[in-house]
Amino acid sequence: MEQVNNEQVFEQKIAGSKPTIAVFKTTWCKDCHFIDPFMPAVVEAYKDRLDFIQLDRDEVPDLCEKLNILGIPSFIAFREGEELVRFVSKLRKTRDEIEQFLDRALEVADALKK
Repeated sequence: MEQVNNEQVFEQKIAGSKPTIAVFKTTWCKDCHFIDPFMPAVVEAYKDRLDFIQLDRDEVPDLCEKLNILGIPSFIAFREGEELVRFVSKLRKTRDEIEQFLDRALEVADALKK
């Protein structure tokens, strides 16, 4: 998953026609570390259909404020610079829940193509 640490690169990454999943985390977040062991396999499983970027909330506070990122980790799907859907909750996220979100992001992206 590519690390992005400024708003300009973020805007470039989410501008494409392939949906991009932005994962907002921090180094001090226990729930963020909980997903670390399985996220590489999730990214690998979806890499043909989704692009993934990761942002440290503490490195891009203005962007997080603009996007109303309050809880972490937060997952937001974008395509062509527009938000499609987000997965934000105060509860720890499981692999199954994250994969369900990714499937939902793909469904929304497909529905908006038509």
